[in-house]
Amino acid sequence: MVYTPVGSDSAFDGVLPEGFKLLAQRGATLGDRLCNASDDLLSDGYSSVCLINSDSPTLPRRMLERAIESLAQDGDRVVLGAADDGGYYLIGLKHAHRNLFDRIAWSTADVLAHTIERAVEIGLEVELLPRWYDVDDAETFNRLCEELFATERRDGAYSAPHTRAFLNALIKKEGSQRVFPKLMSG
Repeated sequence: MVYTPVGSDSAFDGVLPEGFKLLAQRGATLGDRLCNASDDLLSDGYSSVCLINSDSPTLPRRMLERAIESLAQDGDRVVLGAADDGGYYLIGLKHAHRNLFDRIAWSTADVLAHTIERAVEIGLEVELLPRWYDVDDAETFNRLCEELFATERRDGAYSAPHTRAFLNALIKKEGSQRVFPKLMSG
């Protein structure tokens, strides 16, 4: 688990599964932090890494499996999970290519396109995973809630039991309007 700020380790006590290690983020920009995390993990002996955002809790397992399968193939490559908003929910690498993270307009709808451009510039094969969403605003939060509280999972979505439990606790404490304001006001 790559985290920030340095020194906030205790915030993860009891949250991470057994065997998870904490790795402090380092770098001035998001690109620096992503590249440094990749480099740190690869330097630790891993043959590849997948960095996954924390705001796509229902990401289907099959997408993670596909990323791992792609990275297990011969040859260098980058695996990108395209997010609906133009960014990515996952980046998988065998080598920490610093150029892959340069000249990216972070937090814009151009992140994925710029990352693909950087990969092409350095001759890196690109594998795109199916699109998914990340929770950035009220609309995508509503989508998450609909998905978590639906009786049937759509698109193979992961059930995200910890996220669902957190939202249930929030509803219990503050009422359902806190999580479902549109339903309460309509």
